[in-house]
Amino acid sequence: MPADPSKCSGLDNLLASVRACTICEGLPLGAKPILQAGTEARILIAGQAPGRKAHERGIPFDDASGDRLRDWLGVDRDTFYDASKIAVLPMGFCFPGTSKNGDLPPRGECAPAWREKLLENLEKVELTIVIGQYAQDWHFGSRRSKSLTETVANWRAFWPDILPLPHPSPRNQRWFKQNPFFEEEILPELRARVRELIG
Repeated sequence: MPADPSKCSGLDNLLASVRACTICEGLPLGAKPILQAGTEARILIAGQAPGRKAHERGIPFDDASGDRLRDWLGVDRDTFYDASKIAVLPMGFCFPGTSKNGDLPPRGECAPAWREKLLENLEKVELTIVIGQYAQDWHFGSRRSKSLTETVANWRAFWPDILPLPHPSPRNQRWFKQNPFFEEEILPELRARVRELIG
């Protein structure tokens, strides 16, 4: 039986319900919601969906993408996985499967069922890092530019409360090379902001 979002109150109870959720059907590896959150978190990472390795290990961003993301933030693993500092709420909580071009998009059931309720419990978040086009569609809506690259290039319009980023996947190596402004302009500001918020 899927968990009932309407019967959740308090972050601990809500997280327990999310982790027991089976609202998605037909997932290739089954339902295994992966997220982290704490009421004291000052940074929120809004990503796409867990990859296969994250699914297998039960830990968000426990893969090469996570290594790059932690480097972007300037934090170590202990800091990254401290839910009192950093919340990780992907658009889809379960691994969606793969296609010939990589992982499939996040499933559409998660966000309507859980996202607003989770965000309501993260009142201390001061920086939301929005990774990839699906998360940017949800978080920016009409403020999003026509392409991910344009949205990221327009980062100062949202700063310092929210920051659009490309996905840190190794598959995006070409994008990083074609857009040097990202490493030159954005990453130093991001690392300074992270230090300011969580030391």
